[in-house]
Amino acid sequence: MNILLIDDHPLLRGGMRFLLRSFDPDLTMDEAGDAAQALELVAAHRYDLVLLDLRMPGLNGMNALAALRAAVPGTPLVVLSAEDDPTVVRAAIDGGAMGFIPKSSTPEVLINALRLVLAQGVYLPPVVLDAAYSVPALAPCSGEAAPGDGSLPSLTPRQMDVLRRVIRGKSNKVIARELQVSEGTVKAHLSAVFLALGAHNRTEAVYAAAKLGLRLG
Repeated sequence: MNILLIDDHPLLRGGMRFLLRSFDPDLTMDEAGDAAQALELVAAHRYDLVLLDLRMPGLNGMNALAALRAAVPGTPLVVLSAEDDPTVVRAAIDGGAMGFIPKSSTPEVLINALRLVLAQGVYLPPVVLDAAYSVPALAPCSGEAAPGDGSLPSLTPRQMDVLRRVIRGKSNKVIARELQVSEGTVKAHLSAVFLALGAHNRTEAVYAAAKLGLRLG
């Protein structure tokens, strides 16, 4: 497994390298101190996972996330952050991140979160999920699935295909091209997905998938 860690603090990068040895003894990890260096690395190498700190010199925050998401559209990207503000978490997920891990998390939480993302799940901080799902409108309105069973009975296989790609941060245009359908068809499938998950937009759909423990691989 090859991971790219993007963080401007050498001490944190060294600690992550040590910690991730327990995750995969054969793991290789490249490091970048800023988004510009990271973009050079992803242009030259293939990564199984990208870990991104949002607060860095130069290109940072959601702009860095957008640039990397565009550069590696098929690679799971996880945000590491010193904060867990729900607004920031939502913006990161809406920007195509498949996980948001606060730096205050324990090593065990970090490892389990990465395993979930690599299994095509979505990881969100418990405090954020608890806050989001205190709102009744975000609960699935039909076809509830048991956590982790990977599907919703009310969704067709094609609608699940669309949901998988939404979680990976892909646009309607890209989804339409990959599935060889029109963008109008993608929008229709998304409407069905939103209805089944009780969501109003892409971000809420990703939150709902995470809350249900759906594995979309």
